[in-house]
Amino acid sequence: MKKELFICILIFIIIIIANILTQNYTKECVSYIDKELNLLKESSINKENNKVISERIANIENVWNNYQEKLAYYIEHNELEKVETQIYSIKGLIESKSYDSILSEIEKCSFILKHIEEKSKLSIKNIF
Repeated sequence: MKKELFICILIFIIIIIANILTQNYTKECVSYIDKELNLLKESSINKENNKVISERIANIENVWNNYQEKLAYYIEHNELEKVETQIYSIKGLIESKSYDSILSEIEKCSFILKHIEEKSKLSIKNIF
């Protein structure tokens, strides 16, 4: 009886620690990408040099690809694909120089990122 109880408690502790680690990593990823998207939004509002804006979106794309590799272990792939789709949509609008449409796409991408962060939290709402 003690052996089974010890194993159950150990498994519970491992699950809690793993959840804390994944939640912190998700929060880090979302905050960094969101910060970069806000910088991109400011650049597009100020109509900065197209080269600067293109470099920003290329940086966002590279960072997202790095984060996505690890996030894919514990977040649904279709949620991650939504963010990737938005990033490519923003990139396409930058290449076509449609700066007016970029703002709405950046806001959509930020919303999806925040939704992923909220969805991955361990809370009573998400359990039920």
